[in-house]
Amino acid sequence: MNKQYDYLIVGAGLYGATFAYLAKKAGKKSLVIDKRPHLGGNIYCENIEGINVHKYGAHIFHTSNKKVWDFVNSIVEFNRYTNSPVANYKGRLYNLPFNMNTFYQMWGVTTPEEAQAKIAEQKTEAVARMKAEGVSEPRNLEEQAQILIGKDIYEALIKGYTEKQWGRKCTELPAFIIRRLPVRLIFDNNYFNDKYQGIPIGGYNKLIDGLLDDVETKTNVDFFEDRNHWEELADKIVFTGKIDEFYDYRFGKLEYRTVRFETEIIDKPNYQGNAVVNYTEREVPYTRVIEHKHFEMFGQDVYDCPKTVISKEYSTEWKDGMEPYYPVNDERNSQLYAKYKELADKEERIIFGGRLAEYKYYDMDDIVEKVFCMIQ
Repeated sequence: MNKQYDYLIVGAGLYGATFAYLAKKAGKKSLVIDKRPHLGGNIYCENIEGINVHKYGAHIFHTSNKKVWDFVNSIVEFNRYTNSPVANYKGRLYNLPFNMNTFYQMWGVTTPEEAQAKIAEQKTEAVARMKAEGVSEPRNLEEQAQILIGKDIYEALIKGYTEKQWGRKCTELPAFIIRRLPVRLIFDNNYFNDKYQGIPIGGYNKLIDGLLDDVETKTNVDFFEDRNHWEELADKIVFTGKIDEFYDYRFGKLEYRTVRFETEIIDKPNYQGNAVVNYTEREVPYTRVIEHKHFEMFGQDVYDCPKTVISKEYSTEWKDGMEPYYPVNDERNSQLYAKYKELADKEERIIFGGRLAEYKYYDMDDIVEKVFCMIQ
């Protein structure tokens, strides 16, 4: 029996929207449904005071894949935004990622040789502390970080921030979380190493609207409330929601970290002078403050827009009813996901894709590249 659609796409985020766009180009007909009242998933922007506010947290598109960059720019032109976050520790400011600016701010060193010597001295002290305890391999994130960068930077810029992010002490977190720590011996505050980065001119809604142009969409629709009806509509289902929910939590629930946002309008044109400021001390309850206008407004444009919008981010444990953000890829959850993946691999008409369906953190360019590989 011929179905009404080739694909039912559950979730109108970047994965679902890109899939729908490429399916349409391949001559396929899709229906995209989402339980939220808007399209775009977590990259949805809300316009407040003429500013595109990243409703579900800051999203910066970055990639070294020219094919992916050209593709998203064919939908909407991207600007030149470069992510250069600043860390605030007890009122002092430090540039991120760790580079010569950071080392100058921390120690007053001005040459790469001086910085290397200071880092080497502190690494040696960290190794000596471990040896004194009869340990040769780092047992946790704290030991791993101090071996990589030393005590000063760990204490000021890593410890408190990480403990807020994960809700656990660094001595209780596994070492592998921080095994790759970017350290640059140049004066360069560009957070990403990718060739291309930016924000869609006019905000991410322009990207989603372009991808879903001429595709049938329905919002405020919960797939699980009338699952049989939706499943009957299409030959195949592209599912981008939580994989454990798809299987009715039969093995138990996967865990997530989530983020709560406090967003406020401020009656001044420039609040903190940067899009992203991390608050790295444990005593400040939020992890960072995002000033949204700096993603898209530069120079005089900042002051031509008389107000600004900031969001404070609070990292918390996920509970039912909250938005799931970051998979907790510890041993328990990894084993649990493996059971669900085993079921998913046997499905013939269901495609599981994206952060929640694959229980894996993805950058946006990886999502686009993954969908490319599936359809082209």
